[in-house]
Amino acid sequence: MAEIPIGAKGEMKLLVTSESATNFLGMEGARVLSTPHMIGYMERTCRDTALPHLDAGFDTVGTQVNVSHLAATPIGMTVTFQAEITAVDGRRIQFRVEARDEKEKIGEGTHERAIVNVARFATRLAGKKAEPRP
Repeated sequence: MAEIPIGAKGEMKLLVTSESATNFLGMEGARVLSTPHMIGYMERTCRDTALPHLDAGFDTVGTQVNVSHLAATPIGMTVTFQAEITAVDGRRIQFRVEARDEKEKIGEGTHERAIVNVARFATRLAGKKAEPRP
C-alpha cells in the first residue's frame, strides 16, 4: 500500500450559485450555501488530497463526517475548502477540514475516509445488488 504523508494538505474553491444554495427559505436574498454542499465539498477536498498518494486502482470512500456549519455564505461569494491529513491507520485516513468564505470561517471539523481497491469494491457491490432482498 502507498505511503500517505501526515500533514499533506489540499484545497478547493467553490463559487456559491443557485445549484449549491438552499432553496427552502422562501426569499431569494436569503439563499446561502447549503450544509449538504459544504459537507460534500469538504469530502471531495479530502479525497483529492489523498488520491495522488494512492497506488493505481485505489481510491477512497467516506466513512465518517463530524463537522459544524458555523456561518452562512450567500450566493455569489467564493468558499475555500481546506483539508489536512492528520492520521493514517491501515486503510483509514483522518482529515481536519475547514471552509472559509471571503469574510470568515464557515465550517470546520474532521472527516475519515477508507482506502479501497476500486475493482474489488465494484465486485462486492455487484454481489450485494444481486442478493435477494429480505
